[in-house]
Amino acid sequence: MPSRSLPAVLVYTRTTDYRHDSIPDGVAAFQELGAEHGITVHATEDPRVFEDGLGPYAAVVFLSTSGDVLTPAGRAGLRAHCAAGGGFMGVHAAACTEYDWPFYGALLGARFARHPELQPGTVRVEDHDHPATGHLGATWELTDEWYDFRASPRGSVRVLAGADESSYTGGSMGADHPLVWTHEHGGAAVFYTALGHTGDMFRDPDFRTHLLGGLRHVTGHHGEGPEDGR
Repeated sequence: MPSRSLPAVLVYTRTTDYRHDSIPDGVAAFQELGAEHGITVHATEDPRVFEDGLGPYAAVVFLSTSGDVLTPAGRAGLRAHCAAGGGFMGVHAAACTEYDWPFYGALLGARFARHPELQPGTVRVEDHDHPATGHLGATWELTDEWYDFRASPRGSVRVLAGADESSYTGGSMGADHPLVWTHEHGGAAVFYTALGHTGDMFRDPDFRTHLLGGLRHVTGHHGEGPEDGR
């Protein structure tokens, strides 16, 4: 049972389709960030945890999940978590998940369509007034999979950063290509970042600060260290 003195987060990594080799690196990054910043982090691939109730958790993180990863009872559990004000955070392939469940698509904000080959490119930071992007400059150079989505979520979400398609080859969304956003859906505070394909990304200080900002958004926790919030 998570500690009552700290916000607790469930990191969920089940896959039934493509599985990213970077998942263990991502789990380690979340656990280390939690230990450093006063957030209890539990990781699992067991869908039954959603059926048993998510009451102990302030937020759920879908970390590069893929395919159908929840049972019907688990879907009900996630919906109830959101309705109760629990947070939801998606990372990278979370957009490749639960394609036939409309609630999940609306919760995440957009559906994955395709991506070109892994390559260097540029992120344009649109909004610095958020803990996930406040530490970044106007642009962010990195190597990643540059996800295209079936439709831009702009207009229904707060876009924090997007792809500069002129900086790499194979993009198909054009000038409006969000990659990072927040919104509220079904009662939940939601944060999504399309970044995070490689294990190296999860060891990058800027990306880890990016993830921490997402955690703070979905948990409402702003402590700087393990003692905060006790």
